[in-house]
Amino acid sequence: MTTITLHPDFRIGPIDRRLFGSFVEHLGRCVYTGVYEPDHPTADEHGFRRDVADLADELGVTLVRYPGGNFVSNYVWEDAVGPVEQRRPFLDLAWRTIEPNTIGTDEFLQYCEREGLEPMMAVNLGTRGVAEAVALLDYCNGEGGTHWSDLRIANGREEPYGVKLWCLGNEMDGPWQIGHKTAEEYGRLAAETGKAMKLVDPTIELVACGSSSMYMDTFGAWERTVLSHTFDVVDHISMHAYYEELNGDRASFLGSGTAMDRFVERVVASADSIAAERRSDKRITISFDEWNVWYLESRFVGEKNLPIQRDAPRIIEDHYSGLDAVVVGDLMITLLNHVDRISIGCLAQLVNVIAPIMTEPGGAAWKQTTFHPFATAARLATGETLNLQVDAETITTERHGDVPAVTAAASVDPATGALALFVTNRTAHEQIVTLRHPGAGVRIDGGTAVLADHDGARETQEEAEAYGMVDALPAEHGDGTVSLRLAPESWTAFHGTLTT
Repeated sequence: MTTITLHPDFRIGPIDRRLFGSFVEHLGRCVYTGVYEPDHPTADEHGFRRDVADLADELGVTLVRYPGGNFVSNYVWEDAVGPVEQRRPFLDLAWRTIEPNTIGTDEFLQYCEREGLEPMMAVNLGTRGVAEAVALLDYCNGEGGTHWSDLRIANGREEPYGVKLWCLGNEMDGPWQIGHKTAEEYGRLAAETGKAMKLVDPTIELVACGSSSMYMDTFGAWERTVLSHTFDVVDHISMHAYYEELNGDRASFLGSGTAMDRFVERVVASADSIAAERRSDKRITISFDEWNVWYLESRFVGEKNLPIQRDAPRIIEDHYSGLDAVVVGDLMITLLNHVDRISIGCLAQLVNVIAPIMTEPGGAAWKQTTFHPFATAARLATGETLNLQVDAETITTERHGDVPAVTAAASVDPATGALALFVTNRTAHEQIVTLRHPGAGVRIDGGTAVLADHDGARETQEEAEAYGMVDALPAEHGDGTVSLRLAPESWTAFHGTLTT
């Protein structure tokens, strides 16, 4: 039997709304025929698809990282500003695609403004360096009177964009990265770039590249070396993690949130060890700016095998199942349970490329199964995360060892008392969970769940739209307890009130 204990005095910390971010990279059809398609029936006056923007709003996205990703590491941003007809296409080496540069810095930042999204810009530290990063920051945030800020004004944008969040490169630990560097090389470059950028605009926040996954050979040593150089100038360190079901191993796949949890704890330990050495009270927080389910090994052959393509090729367009949706919900639980150290999250990516939203050129836009848990968590998780005590049996998995059979996270809005409880049942049988709430009154008013299945991915729009959240069974309230019924292999979001 599983017991979850909730006490209103035990809290992890406030939920930064930037936790519900996403990612737009010039990759496949994420930009062209994804967010942008000027000939589409729903396109606005700027060429962006209104149907996609409306779905992104329903998804609850608050922040968008741009322009990469691997793409950024040989990107020349200057070629994608100014009159579109004068822009120079280039060969993106990461995805071997001819990039037309129709969409660039101005178009993206103005899109974010119109849609109420916070931009998170990345600079190229693969093939470029300090000068180019400083120039881009001055172009975006300069008041005028310099070459780059005056160029922005000449291009039609008088007011600075005021971009506050900047990534110092992308996945520089990865041998696949254009301009891949050792931790020592990258750490020195990132420190000098960050120092220069904060001389341009001291108000910005900087993200240093952490490991591309917990399974990199350099993991741990990479964080330690990079932060030994950048600790004084950066605010966050990045984490990237993707999960997939391999060889039919459902138990390990359902336990992916435990692997993510261990990853977070190890990165935090690395960051805090540098702080301890420096006798510093500064706490480096985590920008988990790429996470999702991605069938990287079983479906995607790898960028080195791609022929040179143009016109927004269909690559990395994973179609998701109900099982994938349950895992995405469980990963959200891990993020919520670490809000004291995770300040930013980006579900990668927003449209078409391993995405919760799919489109057809000239046609419809629709929700994938993974849309539902993210949107539900973004809507319900407000205020602060509570520190729950979960007592459950464990499951032995091949990839992660023993993992909890049930995981949970909860949030409360101090202003309204609104309570949200998110629970994953990783087992193949129904679970009855007892929610104990000493020192507080709890009322569960309802719940909805995403359910795993054995039908595989939903390849068509019709199949995807046939999947949705289902009502959870009513909670049974007792004296100081609530009894909750969880469907097999499910992620459930309950909503109610907390009184003290």
